[in-house]
Amino acid sequence: MKKIVFTAVVLAALAGCSRDAQVASSNLSKAADMFEIDRRVVFYNGITGDYMLTIEGKCSIEDSGHKVQVTCKTGSNSFKRHQLGLSDNVTYFAEHLTGTDVSVYHHRIVFKPQTIVPEIDLNIDGSELLNDRH
Repeated sequence: MKKIVFTAVVLAALAGCSRDAQVASSNLSKAADMFEIDRRVVFYNGITGDYMLTIEGKCSIEDSGHKVQVTCKTGSNSFKRHQLGLSDNVTYFAEHLTGTDVSVYHHRIVFKPQTIVPEIDLNIDGSELLNDRH
């Protein structure tokens, strides 16, 4: 019985092991999504070789296959979002403009307790409330 438990523990520990590059890459992605990394995102036409659009700044990228959303932080509470469609001849690349210190030993976890309570916008018309009473 002890051998089975020991083997299960060792296998579980090994399953959780990652290569340094995987851990660093995951941590870099989290840092970019937290707007901590300056990036340059370039969209270009693969047939003509022309650059169509260049976006630079503290940007997060969400790629859903045929559409890319680039959200950039432009101020303390100011953001811009760009949505672009991809096709057979239009693609993009992103580069980090500066080096970033991240751990290769520990996965970064971001927990924001303030996101548990939603921000609610109430938009009502008082005249509609009065009309519903009659």
